[in-house]
Amino acid sequence: MSKVQPVPPGFNTITPHLVVYDAKAAIEFYQRAFGAKLCGSMPAPDGKRVMHASMTIGNSPLMLCDEFREYGQTAPTTLGGTPITIHLYVEDADALFERAVLAGASILMPVSEMFWGDRYGKVRDPFGHQWSIATHVRDVSPEEMVKNAGACSSANKETALF
Repeated sequence: MSKVQPVPPGFNTITPHLVVYDAKAAIEFYQRAFGAKLCGSMPAPDGKRVMHASMTIGNSPLMLCDEFREYGQTAPTTLGGTPITIHLYVEDADALFERAVLAGASILMPVSEMFWGDRYGKVRDPFGHQWSIATHVRDVSPEEMVKNAGACSSANKETALF
């Protein structure tokens, strides 16, 4: 008998599992917007919804399912929003941000240089989930970060929000 790994191959310790309204459309959106690759999908017994789908974006897994209110699975669009932001580090934040917007994401915060050393922006996907998109462009010491954060906060409250 072989030993089973407690964390399956290809997974990380933390893996986002999104609940959406219309998982089939969400899968297509994540493929167009973020270059997601579908690993597998299982239909629900009703034949209309997706019970479970597994995807990867870059080197990270992402799971998702349709909303199943009868089991307490509720999408952000039903709840009126989400307090969660999923963070993507990528080679070119500007290009991926533009790709996501062209695919149908709404701009929450345009990509700009941030005090912590990233080019960073935020979008909301059509299913109510927030995504931050970043490319690390310079290393910043903790002291410089504190100094820059204070200057950023007093100069521009919009870009100070992350």
